[in-house]
Amino acid sequence: MTPKKINKRTQELHQLLHYHNHNYYVLDDPEIPDSEYDKLLRELQSIEEEYPELVSPDSPTQRVGAKPLDEFQQVKHLVPMLSLGNAFSEDEVIAFEKRLLDRLDFEQESLEFTVEPKLDGLAVSLLYENGVLIQGATRGDGETGENITINVRTIKSIPLKLTGENIPTRLEVRGEVYMPKASFEALNKKARDADEKTFVNPRNAAAGSLRQLDSRVTASRNLAMYCYATGLIEGAELPDTHSEAMQQLKDWGFRICPDIKVVQGAQGCIQYYNEIQEKRESLAYEIDGVVYKINQLDLQKQLGFVSRAPRWAIAHKFPAQEEMTRLKAVEFQVGRTGALTPVARLEPVFVGGVTVTNATLHNMDEIRRKDVRIGDMVIVRRAGDVIPEVARVVPDKRSDDASEIVMPENCPVCGSNVEQIEGEAVARCTGGLFCPAQRKQAIKHFASRKALDIDGLGDKLVEQLFDEQLISRVSDLYQLTTDQLENLERMGEKSAQNLLEALEASKKPTLARFIYSLGVREVGETTAKLLAQHFRSLEKIAKASEDDLQEVDEVGPIVAKHVVNFFKEAHNIAVIESLLGAGVEPQNPEKTQEELPLEGKTYVLTGSLQQLKRNEAKAQLEALGAKVSGSVSKKTTAVFAGEKAGSKLSKAENLGIPVFDEDELLELIRVSSRKN
Repeated sequence: MTPKKINKRTQELHQLLHYHNHNYYVLDDPEIPDSEYDKLLRELQSIEEEYPELVSPDSPTQRVGAKPLDEFQQVKHLVPMLSLGNAFSEDEVIAFEKRLLDRLDFEQESLEFTVEPKLDGLAVSLLYENGVLIQGATRGDGETGENITINVRTIKSIPLKLTGENIPTRLEVRGEVYMPKASFEALNKKARDADEKTFVNPRNAAAGSLRQLDSRVTASRNLAMYCYATGLIEGAELPDTHSEAMQQLKDWGFRICPDIKVVQGAQGCIQYYNEIQEKRESLAYEIDGVVYKINQLDLQKQLGFVSRAPRWAIAHKFPAQEEMTRLKAVEFQVGRTGALTPVARLEPVFVGGVTVTNATLHNMDEIRRKDVRIGDMVIVRRAGDVIPEVARVVPDKRSDDASEIVMPENCPVCGSNVEQIEGEAVARCTGGLFCPAQRKQAIKHFASRKALDIDGLGDKLVEQLFDEQLISRVSDLYQLTTDQLENLERMGEKSAQNLLEALEASKKPTLARFIYSLGVREVGETTAKLLAQHFRSLEKIAKASEDDLQEVDEVGPIVAKHVVNFFKEAHNIAVIESLLGAGVEPQNPEKTQEELPLEGKTYVLTGSLQQLKRNEAKAQLEALGAKVSGSVSKKTTAVFAGEKAGSKLSKAENLGIPVFDEDELLELIRVSSRKN
């Protein structure tokens, strides 16, 4: 290509990438898959590598970050970035509108306001010249901020080049940079996994990410921005109202908050505040209140400013979501799966609109990471309906008699042993069938379709039987009588009889189903089948060591430890014996290895089957001794591919694994069944 053609192609790639970037990050309406976008970006990168003189500030390649800075330079805002006055009650909002009406000397009863959520992030100012981003700055003290241009370029929802018509020769745009909740959770999970310090909240995460001297770190943090105002504007005019001005910014390529509205009067503002507060937890970003602004720009100008705040705008703040109090004690609650959760007992504190006396500490790993001790002064966080949590300790206020928190060795509910497998954050009670905290869930699992499949015994009926104290553990199911059942709500004679017949029919489950029904941690359907096939009796499984168990295909050290701990618990053995005493007889596998023609074979099913459902095909193959896996590996015997087979088919072909169609699958089942 000639230099002229290369330059032309570079401009084409700029336009295409800006267009698709805007569709994806601003409009949330992508037109091409990520792979196609990446292809275009790589093409531009290769051109710029060969022709460095073609690299421009608005190039899409400049979003990836550059070499670290030694420090941020100070920049002066062309128009000061003002702070807002606050309101904390409805009365203050009503008084705010009354002050405006008095100052404007209006006879009308109310004013028109633009209202929007107050994002909990970091305010920034963006400067564009002839439509190209040339500077990004923090708010700082309102007059002077830090030059973070290299970092804001990495934020994909900030346009590097404006689009649309009548673009100003010079434009200052103000916005809030924030970290979406999902990105915040992912960032903290990554930090926890690496045993690194986590961020306290999304606002701190956004601020810390935006002020990185290494912009490559900023680029990795998935920040976003909503714009909310303009500063200087030259070479173009804005519409007459703030809401229309926001729409104009949207037309130029900026993101504006989708929840922005225009309302009438203080009552309209208050109604909006209540609506946003209700949906606050469902929003993808953190907010700490609502902002009200006079909609007419000429009225904004007329009202002017007081100190460093505009008279024509106010922030209506939500109740505080973090407060400090003392941790008095820690108790351990046992959940329905046996998980022990440490709960902090606190000196009462008003936070997030309610009085909080208890807060979760999550697990012992979190307690150790945060170094929480009994007697500490702690920061309690509450967000909407979310359970309050101890967010962090205030080290400077730690007393000399603060004591460490210790995980109990025995379940505080039933006294069974507590286990915590290495590598797992959660400690659990091992008395799954016996522990009162877990019994209800254990009975539901025992009766479920993939376990003993007791027809008519659904979750609601289990709840009813449990609450009426007719059952307290699984073996009690087989002691139920017609008279007891008929007295239950919505349970007539026929329904009672049907349930008793279903219970009787469930007394001869396969050994695999019975093992699965016990609810041993990490022992699902497939593992239960493998254990049954390998040991061929319940007694042998119960006596197996961890080493014995690990001889079973797909049983590793964690599963083996769970199985051993379960059968080591005397309470669980007592419940199993009571089931056997009630007439439940697990049926040991009768087929010998010779009678299982597909023993040792591993198959993978992929795509849509037309004559068999996938689960039916799986069941038939497993009945013939085969293992059906969900992933392709070198150990796979063959892959059976139906219509629209995807990545599994491709992987099989790459590994040289034989691939067959549905007709060949049916033929294999037919021939193998004859041998059997």
